[in-house]
Amino acid sequence: MALAAVIFFMPSLSKYTTYNKNPVLKLLKFVLPPLFAGLGIAFLVVFFNPSMRASILPNVPLTVMSSAHLSFSDAVKKAAPSVVTIISESISKEPRYKRQNTVKELGSGVIMSHDGYILTNYHVINNADQILVMLADGRRFFDVQLIGFDTITDLALLKINAEHLPTIPINDDYYPHVGDVVLAIGNPLNLGQTITQGIISATGKQKITDSSYNNLLQMDAAINVGNSGGALVNSNGDLVGITSAQFKAREDLNIQGIFFAVPYSLAKKIMKKLIRHGRVVRGYLGFEGIAVDSTGKEVSDSLTAVTGMRIRNLDPLGPAWQAGIKDQDIVTKIAGLSVSNPQKVLETIGNTEPGKEIEFELYRNGKIEKVMVTVAELETKL
Repeated sequence: MALAAVIFFMPSLSKYTTYNKNPVLKLLKFVLPPLFAGLGIAFLVVFFNPSMRASILPNVPLTVMSSAHLSFSDAVKKAAPSVVTIISESISKEPRYKRQNTVKELGSGVIMSHDGYILTNYHVINNADQILVMLADGRRFFDVQLIGFDTITDLALLKINAEHLPTIPINDDYYPHVGDVVLAIGNPLNLGQTITQGIISATGKQKITDSSYNNLLQMDAAINVGNSGGALVNSNGDLVGITSAQFKAREDLNIQGIFFAVPYSLAKKIMKKLIRHGRVVRGYLGFEGIAVDSTGKEVSDSLTAVTGMRIRNLDPLGPAWQAGIKDQDIVTKIAGLSVSNPQKVLETIGNTEPGKEIEFELYRNGKIEKVMVTVAELETKL
């Protein structure tokens, strides 16, 4: 039994002997324990000595690890100085107690240029006898010029005599998407400049305005009396739209979280036309269009391909009717371009100068016909 035990332990003894004869392993066995012990002591010294820890460890800003990156303060700092308060005064036609009564309208505006062009809502300055513009820095301007207005988009352009004014940040490459975070800046209820936050709920809203020449952004950033004409900006402070409290539900309902703004892309076009002509000139053909697919059925979703536009609500005295276009005709091309988005087609017509001829390619009674239509000017109601 003793001999067997010796034989059993001989392999282990052989490994032990080989280990002890290896100089590298012997060196590691000698060096590593003191090294780890020293590192452990150094760690404890640094850990319990704040000044030493601050000088050795990298200086990482605490704001990186905090919630500060969720703040929109940078966007507000960029955009807020260009948002102004507008007070319009008008003399009431029905004097109260045999004395003239002054009616005041409160709104906001957005400085669009360093030399004093300001966009606001038309209903803010409608019928105003006196307009006061107050800047965020406290300056007041009583000599305010009305350059022009557009009732369809509820926009008006003002001008004050000043230079080097703070302007709203502009990014022409930005396109609003559903879900984008937005901030509404204005002076609601004359409480002073106020910021409300929300997201874009929908784009291209037309049913609210009853006009194919307008489209709105829907969002849930709160808009109250005084906010009208203020700025809607994104999280970078770039202008997204001009807020408006004019477009509301016709029914007297307690609606929350549904507000609207005129998108910047449309407001920019309106502003350029007002600067150039003093009014907005739009092309008019006298019909409405509805998207249809290749079989002529109405398209009610975003997945079905649009191949045409069915004519409806044809003006019996309009240019389209005079050119021979009929209700229920399906337009497939306008000016050689395929009709894949009726809304954009109607916008294109609106931007066409009156007097210009446009070729329509349409489908009627199983045949393709071509009709030349002369664009007229759209008459707007005040």
